[in-house]
Amino acid sequence: MPVRLNLTRRTVMAGAAALGLLSAVPATAQEDPIKIGLVAALSGQSAKSGEAITRGIMLALDKINGEGGVLGRQLELVSRDDESNPGKGLVAARELVQREGVAALIGGLDTPVSLAIVPFANEAKVPFVGPWAAGTPITKNGAEENYVFRVSAVDEIVDEAITEYLVTKYGAKKPGMILINNPWGESNEKGLLKALEARGMEHAGIEKFESNDVDVVPQLTRLKENGADGLFMVANVAPSAQVVKSLDKMGWDVPIASHWGPAGGRFTELAGVSGEKVHFIQTFLFTDPEHPLFVKLQEMFPEIETLADVTPATGIANAYDSVLLLAAAIEAAGSTEGPAIREAMYGISGVEGVIKTYDTPFTPDNQDALGPNDYLFSQFVDGQIIPLAD
Repeated sequence: MPVRLNLTRRTVMAGAAALGLLSAVPATAQEDPIKIGLVAALSGQSAKSGEAITRGIMLALDKINGEGGVLGRQLELVSRDDESNPGKGLVAARELVQREGVAALIGGLDTPVSLAIVPFANEAKVPFVGPWAAGTPITKNGAEENYVFRVSAVDEIVDEAITEYLVTKYGAKKPGMILINNPWGESNEKGLLKALEARGMEHAGIEKFESNDVDVVPQLTRLKENGADGLFMVANVAPSAQVVKSLDKMGWDVPIASHWGPAGGRFTELAGVSGEKVHFIQTFLFTDPEHPLFVKLQEMFPEIETLADVTPATGIANAYDSVLLLAAAIEAAGSTEGPAIREAMYGISGVEGVIKTYDTPFTPDNQDALGPNDYLFSQFVDGQIIPLAD
């Protein structure tokens, strides 16, 4: 039976009035938000790092949205937990792009997760900005049209830096490597070998270990017996702590130059006081409680009372700057379409981030915004990450 609409003059006038009110609302308020997708480890041993990235993004969104948004629209964060699992990371990225309709992806805390997402991002033509994972092949992925950008450390540059550090600081002549057995470890193995070869140096061996190993004494013993006078360490929080505890068991006090894996959580709670001997790379540290971004961080997250409560600051800073760069590109592109954003990424300049001011941070030949001049060495002291004294 057909439905009849009884349109009286009163209902028509009421409808017209409602339309009038709607048209009076600014167009910007009627626009759907621009979604930015986050794929990161939000649970498990790397959750503190995922939390830091999330906080950095939220700080940036608060700033950008407070200033009117992008293209007159608000930015909105949509997050997925990859649990440090490459398969789950890829599924999450697909869901964010295909179901949520995000304009860009941020994330890939772990190099293996990022490497799983890279082919999809390039195929889907969706910009993917990495604020953490440092594997060299993430941005240098061989794609003809590369949609992967990074505001983070890069393994091959880190490897050069930590090699130079062991040589100049400790006079190392035959360092050994203790590396996590995954693509991140492999990436650093290549970079470290290149750095040593450039100096005409030999190494005491390359030892691998698993993230769930509770004892790496056998591997470390081989390095010691081969004459290692320093160690390169590449692993995240928990496995790095196992290396330190194994060194304590052996009574071997050897200089350690590490990638930034230990920074991703309460490293010294797991490693013990000897964890303070590990020196590692960072891209940013809060050293002043009056720093404007730290003050804003405390306002947004009241549980942060002191600088020691921020672990790690580098995740916050990298993510914060990543969003500012993405927003600048979307605004310059005048579009939320992936190819337009990608092209605009090469033309942005004068973006004032927390790490530095970015002037043409990306080119088709170099899609990494940070370089060796943006690194600093640090260590844990009383649970807080502080810069090493010169």
